[in-house]
Amino acid sequence: MALDGCGLACKYILFIFNLVFAVLGFAFLGLGLWLRFSESTRGIFQIEALNSSAFVMAVTVLIALGSVMLIVVVFGDYGACNEKRCSLQVFSALVSILALAEVVAGVLAYSKSDEVGMSIVEFYSSMYALYLNSGDPVIGVTLTFIQKMLHCCGVTGVVVIELAQKTCPKPDGFWQNIVMPNCPGVIADVFNSKASLVMGIFVGTGALLIIALICSTTLSRKICQSASSPQYIILTHSTSVLANPQQPLHSFASTSYPDQDPVFPPLTVANIPVSQA
Repeated sequence: MALDGCGLACKYILFIFNLVFAVLGFAFLGLGLWLRFSESTRGIFQIEALNSSAFVMAVTVLIALGSVMLIVVVFGDYGACNEKRCSLQVFSALVSILALAEVVAGVLAYSKSDEVGMSIVEFYSSMYALYLNSGDPVIGVTLTFIQKMLHCCGVTGVVVIELAQKTCPKPDGFWQNIVMPNCPGVIADVFNSKASLVMGIFVGTGALLIIALICSTTLSRKICQSASSPQYIILTHSTSVLANPQQPLHSFASTSYPDQDPVFPPLTVANIPVSQA
């Protein structure tokens, strides 16, 4: 189907959005599955007393969120690339749910910043303890990413005695070669003093999802308009007819359609030859 400029722009925007969404979905799902079934963390999920811990809940959220994101990507890519309205409608419904969940999560994180901060600190402390006990490389990569993003170093912050020093970021100055901010304190400070920034991140992510929803709705409408628009067929004459416009109709029919029988004019009294005496 032929789409106009607006439809093509929405199609490419959805493709880029789904590409980023797919990378994040695979990352969340892969990390969640590794933390769930790894040898060093599998035993945590078998203890009933720890089923409500922040670590178990965080791993469950990672697996569920990654799975939902990949499902959204499948419907979005299939609908945008193949111009299928049904898939785009399912994609729009799922994106609407995710956008609403993002906004609600941002509001809850703002209103209950203390509880959310302590839960994140508990999750980080669990990851830190698991890394010290097992040396799991995936947990180490996760700790490195968190600490580089927050620019903190382990639980103590003292580089000399820090047990997970390999996961700490590079110091910015001379003083940070000795002491860096510890990660539990930084995490708690972010959720306590910068709760509005955390809510803004959630709301901003919801706004991006709304933009994807608008593009999906627009593309679906353009596909419907393209399908309902009339199609025109251009009829052209053969070169022999154009070269000889006075060619009779029966000659045109016989030359234009060689697979058909030739058409002859009907025999009438007017065109019967008369013998001359």
